[in-house]
Amino acid sequence: MTRPPAYARIRNPNRKVEDEAVAHAILDQGLVAHVGFIAEDRPMVIPMAYARDGDRLYIHGASKTRAVARTGGLPMCLTVTLLDGIVAARSAFHHSVNYRSVVVHGMARKVTGREEFDRALRLITEHLLPGRYDEIRANTAQEEKATGVLALDIEVMTVKVRSGPPVDDEADHALDLWSGVLPVTTAIGRGVPDGFTRADRPEPASFARARTKFLT
Repeated sequence: MTRPPAYARIRNPNRKVEDEAVAHAILDQGLVAHVGFIAEDRPMVIPMAYARDGDRLYIHGASKTRAVARTGGLPMCLTVTLLDGIVAARSAFHHSVNYRSVVVHGMARKVTGREEFDRALRLITEHLLPGRYDEIRANTAQEEKATGVLALDIEVMTVKVRSGPPVDDEADHALDLWSGVLPVTTAIGRGVPDGFTRADRPEPASFARARTKFLT
């Protein structure tokens, strides 16, 4: 993994992970990316759908949103965090959370080529529901016009991970207080059909794949 510049360095080196495979795994398991950029001289952070394609991330949004319409060719920051547990210590000071997070820095560009645009939409759709793109109808020209996709080539990635029990003060271990970790799990439930889906219509295969992918 590339040594990060000053703006991307981690204050607590004990939580830093120097493993690109770990970073990719976190990105592949995340459901939402929080995307940071500057618009109208102000910092903005927007939750957006995304997908990873090697060392490139694709970000999806309406074509007229600020994230898509005004950020092409500008620096961007993207974060994905997976929450694994609430760390309950014997003091408020040592409470924490167990988590895995990635911060990505790079330059964003608007995707305009037909082939890359189609590929990006498939990747973003199938990041959430693997195999879903072949289960649905094709996009209309109007839908494509209203859709914007940004490509973010990863220049720098930093990874932070916190795991394990609380780090209580040694003097507090004798206190008769509960201390440990309250696990947090992510799971995909059963599909809730709308009023236009046949009652005997089974769930698409992509739903089961999503449950497998995102169960932590």
